[in-house]
Amino acid sequence: MKPVVVVAGTRPEIVKMAPIIRALNKAKIPSVFVQCGQHYDYNMARQFIENLELPTPDFSLKIEASSAGTQTAEIMMKMDRLLVQIEPSILVVEGDTNSVLASALAANKQEIPIGHVEAGLRSFDLRMPEEHNRRLTDHMSKYLFAPTEKAKANLLKENVWGGIYLTGNTAIDAVVEHLPIALKKSNIMSKIPFETFALATAHRAENVDDLSVLESFMGVFSESPIPIVYPMHPRTRRRLQENRMLAKTQAFKNILILPPLGYLDFLVLMKNCRLIVTDSGGIQEEATAPGIRKPVLVMRLSTERPEAVEAGFSKVVGTDKKEILAAMSEACRDRVNLPYASPFGDGTAGQKTVDIIKENFAQDM
Repeated sequence: MKPVVVVAGTRPEIVKMAPIIRALNKAKIPSVFVQCGQHYDYNMARQFIENLELPTPDFSLKIEASSAGTQTAEIMMKMDRLLVQIEPSILVVEGDTNSVLASALAANKQEIPIGHVEAGLRSFDLRMPEEHNRRLTDHMSKYLFAPTEKAKANLLKENVWGGIYLTGNTAIDAVVEHLPIALKKSNIMSKIPFETFALATAHRAENVDDLSVLESFMGVFSESPIPIVYPMHPRTRRRLQENRMLAKTQAFKNILILPPLGYLDFLVLMKNCRLIVTDSGGIQEEATAPGIRKPVLVMRLSTERPEAVEAGFSKVVGTDKKEILAAMSEACRDRVNLPYASPFGDGTAGQKTVDIIKENFAQDM
């Protein structure tokens, strides 16, 4: 029986692949779990694997490259050798990272079918490296697991050659499965000195690598109408250090800077915050899940999750300090009745994805 290879390289990939790994195990379908190593430190990767109670990866690639190009090339070379060894029936990737593109390229060169979870997302902003990664991966994939009707429509417009399957988003599965566990196990709220706070994240290259945008974000946090809880991404910390801004940011009286958090702690912070201010894509989905349902201000010029905007959960506010602060004040002042149903599915995306894989590869398993 040829196994299914499940690849995850970053925190969001681990979270979103967890329901699929569990569904594969439940169906007793042979699988191999590969951690690509794009997020190589404990807090950014292995901590999430432990939080989600996933099996230890069968293979963990140690990636030493630092630039995006050499990182992609190194992952591709190592995945190429690994796929020769495994001989899988299908390689399944999720999202839009360098790990996703590199793994898909390696599989494509060996004529191994590719399944792309979260296919069809588009920001239409080609400044974003993620936009290139997801488009290229979609056009190499034989099985495109689209989370929403909009994502499916994007794929149809681009005339992708693979089959399109509407599944929902596994991010909702993960929140539904783990929020009750998080509320029991996490003690993160004992470390929060604020009764009301905004949860903030900022890490995208096109934002924090741009000094003017980085300064704008830190200005937002220093002048925020409510206190900020900010788990700081390693990339952002490096940029602040390089620009001699870290000590100043740490001295802000209304901000609590935390190290990168595990998934369970982050779920609890989302559950308890007043609003979320972020440039993340996945958080825009997680905030719509039952049990979370929080307004999100997207500190970007565009979003590949327009469904969250249309449903009333998210608002794209750009990167200008004044615009973000005005949106924060409005969100704190005017409470919005958010929908109870998520636009990203009902929490069964992982099972639907595995059912499709099983139907198409039963003869090989």
